[in-house]
Amino acid sequence: MSFLPVLAYDGANMTQIDAGGILDIAMSGTSATLLARKWESALLVNVDNDTLRRVLDSPEAMAAVERIEGWRALGDNVIETIINKSGKVKELKSKAKERELTPGEKRELTEEEREYKSKRKLVQEKLIKFATRIPAFMYLTDFRENTLQDVITKLEPDLFLAVTGLTVADFHLLVRLKVFNTERMNEAVFAFRRYEDASLRYSGIESHKGLTHYGLYDTVVAKEDNALMLKAS
Repeated sequence: MSFLPVLAYDGANMTQIDAGGILDIAMSGTSATLLARKWESALLVNVDNDTLRRVLDSPEAMAAVERIEGWRALGDNVIETIINKSGKVKELKSKAKERELTPGEKRELTEEEREYKSKRKLVQEKLIKFATRIPAFMYLTDFRENTLQDVITKLEPDLFLAVTGLTVADFHLLVRLKVFNTERMNEAVFAFRRYEDASLRYSGIESHKGLTHYGLYDTVVAKEDNALMLKAS
């Protein structure tokens, strides 16, 4: 007997899932694969020019991103290069609306556009790699009803530093500058909490008896919050 593939939406794409993934979704509303994708999603971070400019204009923010693992491998002045080259591309495209570009200008446009897009993607990847450390931090901490923001700042700051490599001040500065998308982070934290609880229950373990609420990144919701379940699924 043949069946059509089972597809699930991970927030950006339709993904085929296997029998194990279907059981995960039945238990917790998401699968391990889809959960991992939430923490590897480009939607978690902002690398547009306005955001990068805010980081570039803050010495403290620049010092913070340089402490992210692998950042220095991107080379010196990577953010400034992205902003400058994207500005050059915008200028050349504006010229192209007024007149035919010379062969040299066309070549320059292609090269500048390729380089700034490549560097922007590398910056995005480093920020996403940092974001994937947050589930490890959540797994290690014992607080569930507190917001992740409070756990990081007030309850487990040393653990956060050890796991992610950033201080509380570093992380909150980057959040304030909108480097991280807190709405998407709330959804990802909620999906993680539900998956963690369902996995433990499946093993016959209730790690936090009587738990009625989940602390997300900057808010607290009931465990059975249907609206957030739909977003997190």
